[in-house]
Amino acid sequence: MDVLVRVIAIVIEVVILTAIIYSLLAGVWLAIFDLGIGVKYKKVITMTVVVVGCILVIFFIAHLTSFYPAI
Repeated sequence: MDVLVRVIAIVIEVVILTAIIYSLLAGVWLAIFDLGIGVKYKKVITMTVVVVGCILVIFFIAHLTSFYPAI
């Protein structure tokens, strides 16, 4: 039962952290284009933001599963 509660807590925390990171990266993406970067770089910037987001989510999952305190 403790394992199930821990898994649910980790999933909820990863979802919350993913939403926060999505909001931050979406703001960065919008700010980059607002500063005058050309539309021809849109694909590259989008790929970069997606890769950074995926790396951060994997980082959160790895660290939460290994360091989450026992309930």
